Amino acid sequence: MTEPVRVLIADDQDLLRGSFQVLIETAPDLVVVGTAGTGVEAVEATRRCRPDVVLMDVRMPELDGIEATRQICDPTGTTTSRVLILTTFDLDEYVYAGLHAGASGFLLKTTRPADLLTAIRVVAAGDALLAPSVTRRLIAEFTRRQPPAPRPTARLDAITARERDVLFLIATGRSNAEIAAELHLSYATVKTHVGHLLDKLTARDRAQLVIVAYETGLVRAG
Repeated sequence: MTEPVRVLIADDQDLLRGSFQVLIETAPDLVVVGTAGTGVEAVEATRRCRPDVVLMDVRMPELDGIEATRQICDPTGTTTSRVLILTTFDLDEYVYAGLHAGASGFLLKTTRPADLLTAIRVVAAGDALLAPSVTRRLIAEFTRRQPPAPRPTARLDAITARERDVLFLIATGRSNAEIAAELHLSYATVKTHVGHLLDKLTARDRAQLVIVAYETGLVRAG
């Protein structure tokens, strides 16, 4: 049998932590391995419990959810946990900052229970949290509002021309099946290219590949 997805819940409200825990533990393929009420506790618990997915509230005491995410997702660290940012507002000003810090995506606290469970599974699998078009719209919106300092395009020198094509299509919202059809490749070949991109660009998942594509100018916001 496949091991259940290990989840850590980080929220400063006891009621929400408890509610999320009860919900998650109704799913046979998910298990809660820890909880945290502050950003500092979230970082420490992640290192101790090594969850597959961390549900991270943005507004946390001691250390906010963005900085906690940055520490958890630090590429020089030893954890491989993926972070799912929890936010109250559809266009929360912290959403882009959370993705940039290394989060795999974000989810509204008003999301339906079944969709929350699905989101955890999607993030654990390393896929984009949201529908690709929604991810693209959000990242484009936040790069317009607060453009990050551009990174040298030399970062893309390590990838092949075909991998660059795949990266562009990922950033513009295509799924692997759509990329395969557009580039006349097999689905397995696209998956191989995506894997190479994740390795070469030190990205944890597709959401991070989208960030790289915008930051290097491969795709322009808007």
